[in-house]
Amino acid sequence: MSIIYEGLKEAIILIGRGDPELFQITWLSLEISVTAVLISMALGIPLGTWLADARFFGRRLFISLINTGMGLPPVVVGLAVVILFWRSGPLGWLQLLYTPAAMVVAQVIIAFPIVTGITLAAIQQLDSKIRVQTLSLGASRWQLMQVLWREARLPLLAAVMAGFGGVISEVGAVLMVGGNIKGDTRVLTTAIVLETRMGRFERAIALAIILLVLVFSVNLIITYVQQQGSQNG
Repeated sequence: MSIIYEGLKEAIILIGRGDPELFQITWLSLEISVTAVLISMALGIPLGTWLADARFFGRRLFISLINTGMGLPPVVVGLAVVILFWRSGPLGWLQLLYTPAAMVVAQVIIAFPIVTGITLAAIQQLDSKIRVQTLSLGASRWQLMQVLWREARLPLLAAVMAGFGGVISEVGAVLMVGGNIKGDTRVLTTAIVLETRMGRFERAIALAIILLVLVFSVNLIITYVQQQGSQNG
């Protein structure tokens, strides 16, 4: 118990004295994960909505791939991105490996299937009469999608929380593609791994506590919006 107490004390000290490295790592963690989730939302919510009604050859196979992607091992994602951006890889000329941009790409690949899959399930559960009534009133496809999103706003916010939770706590992929470079690509999860390997458990626990507080704070905000929508609905 003493090591946990020391970790908590270390976290308070780091935050209290405004440790610049801590805030840089925390901000980079939040920036990368929020960017990845926003991109995943922009791609996954429209795709999941379209898949709910679309009928084409191979649809079930495509949905199966999306569902498989929801449990895709992060280390596999990391390996794929490393190969993609390696010097001799297809996109090696972009020189993105070991940069925050590569970390965003890896996290998008992780979060995108989660957001898409939950969106698909949420839209499919809506009453089909909503679609018929909306289209009969002369709504365009875009207006129909907006109606569906409004009706499914609670599970869609749950998709956002799931996507964010899946990437902010991820370590394997970001470590592989980011390299854990101090002042450049080091985030909270990779910093925790480093401190643990060096035997500095108090600092590792302090960083873990800060990560948990960060995740809780973001999810608290999203939950508040979700529950407000539930009450207003």
